[in-house]
Amino acid sequence: MNNTDQIAAEQLLNNRIKTPKKLRLATELRPQNSEQALQIQSETIKLRSDEVAGWKCSLPLNEDQLIVAPLFSDTVQSGQQCSLFSENGKARVEPEIAFILGADLPASTNGYSEAEIDAAVDRCHMALELMQDRFSGQSDVSFYEKLADCLVNQGLFIGPEIDKASAYLANEFTITFNQEKNKQRFAGKHPNQLPQKPLHWLINYMSQRGVSFTAGQAIITGSYAGVVEVDFNCLTEIEYEGLGKYQVTFIEDSV
Repeated sequence: MNNTDQIAAEQLLNNRIKTPKKLRLATELRPQNSEQALQIQSETIKLRSDEVAGWKCSLPLNEDQLIVAPLFSDTVQSGQQCSLFSENGKARVEPEIAFILGADLPASTNGYSEAEIDAAVDRCHMALELMQDRFSGQSDVSFYEKLADCLVNQGLFIGPEIDKASAYLANEFTITFNQEKNKQRFAGKHPNQLPQKPLHWLINYMSQRGVSFTAGQAIITGSYAGVVEVDFNCLTEIEYEGLGKYQVTFIEDSV
């Protein structure tokens, strides 16, 4: 264990509060590449009292800009309400599809075929990644620091189940967020064409790094509409046209 990785992880965990935003890590603690950032993520996992309930991912931006971060069980929600920190008075979410594993995929140096990964997926759900930018806008933070800090992730909201076959074909569809005074409509498009492509990459990349995946974990693979800002304390209907819809009320977390 690198002691600076543990110190960096402790500081990033301490930043997971409502306000104010924090300055970037001290120079000696800053990761300089994705490998160093993932080592800090690993220390974060060890320091938390809850379990890894899933992962967020997308296909890498390039060889050294990876999009991957753990989702922690204490931050996963479902039901009629969703609690999260506000930013400028708004709830910030990303509409995604969650792949829920129904079987374990132990760490493997050989990796897994796409067919093996797909067979391990038990079901698919509408989902929202809950977003929180924890760094001050004055801090000039690097991509690798954001990666170490789990890429703006605050948590995950899991909505209703959708047809698995339809989810695997869901490259484009209309998305609406309908609130009494705020109706937003988006031409949803997955950033990597199909949502399962990052899933296949994640399982193989992390498996070969010694990470095991377990039944029940949820994996999200990219937003269909970027970050969507919605109002708190009013009923919100979210629809993925042709796939499903549900209602939820966003509640501001004050902790």
